[in-house]
Amino acid sequence: MHPDAERLWRGPRWALAVLLAALGMLGPFSIDTYLPAFAGIATDLSATPVQMQQTLSAYLFGFAFMNLFHGALSDSIGRRPVVLWGIAVFTLASVGCALSTSIGALVFFRALQGLSTGAGIVVSRAVIRDLFPPAAAQKMMSQVTIFFGIAPAVAPLIGGWLYVYVDWHGIFWFLALIGVALWWSNWRHLPETLHPSQRQSFHPRHLMRGYLQLGADPRFLLLALASGVPFNGMFLYVLSAPAFLGESLALAPTQFFWFFLLNIAGIMAGAHFSGRFAGRLEPRRQIRRGFRIMASAGIVNVAANLLFEPHAVWAMLPVAVFAFGWALMVPVVTLMVLDVVPERRGMASSLQAVVGSASNGVVAGVIAPLVMHSTVALSITSLGMMCVGLVAWVAIRRRWPETGTTPGAAEG
Repeated sequence: MHPDAERLWRGPRWALAVLLAALGMLGPFSIDTYLPAFAGIATDLSATPVQMQQTLSAYLFGFAFMNLFHGALSDSIGRRPVVLWGIAVFTLASVGCALSTSIGALVFFRALQGLSTGAGIVVSRAVIRDLFPPAAAQKMMSQVTIFFGIAPAVAPLIGGWLYVYVDWHGIFWFLALIGVALWWSNWRHLPETLHPSQRQSFHPRHLMRGYLQLGADPRFLLLALASGVPFNGMFLYVLSAPAFLGESLALAPTQFFWFFLLNIAGIMAGAHFSGRFAGRLEPRRQIRRGFRIMASAGIVNVAANLLFEPHAVWAMLPVAVFAFGWALMVPVVTLMVLDVVPERRGMASSLQAVVGSASNGVVAGVIAPLVMHSTVALSITSLGMMCVGLVAWVAIRRRWPETGTTPGAAEG
């Protein structure tokens, strides 16, 4: 923690949560806003479905790659400069997307968006831990998740309206305006939370030592898998939304928001209860409850899709319950990741994001195109991703049984 943390932010905590959540919103807005326009972009740019899918995977792989450096940079030069430069590059990349006249150009600028958006997501986690002890940090992380959850709910609705009443170019101009507003807000209000005495060298040898230290730590890797991979059980449906919602459930682009609304309601509810449990319930019990909910929702989802024809009345509900379980446990696991190596929280946040976003990229570029046209395949794949995270958590508990046994985590 910053030794003067109490003086760095004097406003209400909810306002800080909104500011940090807005940084994380760039990612969902970059994905969810343009999904309703997938077919229109493909027609306008003469792109195949596989090429359109690469606009997602290019973004996600760019996000994963640059995440290796966002956290390390923030550990070296400070949190604030990394955030401001990241938003600036995102804004320029959004302008490039809006002006693209070929699928190649769109893929390039989508990759540039991915390279930049991770700055806010990665650094905001480190900022929270810079300012708050574990129990308070869990509550703040939960508040951020609640506010963050608004973005994916409204993004496809806004994207659908812009596509219908303007065109797909308007979606990316909208993202550019968000970038401008977010840059100004953070320039005006975001404090520098990394104390000068806590700054790390950005020398390549020092960086490699840090990466090797974290990469060779099995507990860090298992915690990163436990938090990152289960997310893909829900994210798979987001990536497959054009086929799942448009083909399997026969919804119009302007109706996609119902799916996102249900999922975000699940995320917000799970995050709310996660914050309520902070300091009251042992972290391991909270994580166990989250996995039980996800497992139950996943099994029901597979069974329902095997027995019944998919219908919008019920097919979206298991995914929302799954999202609730994920949001219940992920703030706790994320804080555990950041505290594996306290002096390198930025780097830890980076590598955690790399594990999650790399798996997102594989899902977007490889798995989603293979399973998106079958609701049975989607449900089975979603359950399988949850199982990866569950196995990782079970392995942690068996090797380090003390993990997550302190209520709310130790203060300090």
